[in-house]
Amino acid sequence: MKKILFGNGMDRMPNWAFKMMSLVFKVTDILKSPTGKLDPFNIQEGQIVIDYGCGTGRYLKQASQSVGEHGLVYAIDIHELAIESAFRQIKRFNLKNVMPILTDGKNVNLSSHLADVLYALDMFHMVIDTKGFLKELNRLAKPEGLLYLEDGHQPRSLTRQKVLESGCWDIIGEHKSFISCRPRSI
Repeated sequence: MKKILFGNGMDRMPNWAFKMMSLVFKVTDILKSPTGKLDPFNIQEGQIVIDYGCGTGRYLKQASQSVGEHGLVYAIDIHELAIESAFRQIKRFNLKNVMPILTDGKNVNLSSHLADVLYALDMFHMVIDTKGFLKELNRLAKPEGLLYLEDGHQPRSLTRQKVLESGCWDIIGEHKSFISCRPRSI
């Protein structure tokens, strides 16, 4: 049931599920704005940020404003509809520093060690190859970079276990809905 409702262990959700998720987010965002969701990540002017699993793009405007005109936000997803949604957000809010990237879920066509901040919100529970995923995020992170990983629809203990088993990240903080991590040298 969790796989059908939340995509647990599914990697890429079906188009109908993405469209349903988009509709749900539109309604919930009217009731409670997503603005401020990224505040705990302390994103700074001029940084390079990766929104991995950008989905509907609901956090792109805040990330774009946080990094300013000298920063850059990569909106990465494995779903074509997510990339289309990111382009709509770029057009709607005139986000000149956001670059959508479609990935196969294994490799992202970006240079190594470029991101100051990476975040993966409400999607980690869907990743099948968590070791490969976390290794790729490690490759993308600067040595002093930070990863914010939301539990999503799985228990914190499972999030912690997957991160520690990857050997790629050290957990440096735990918060209500996410953990913060630093990359290990691998």
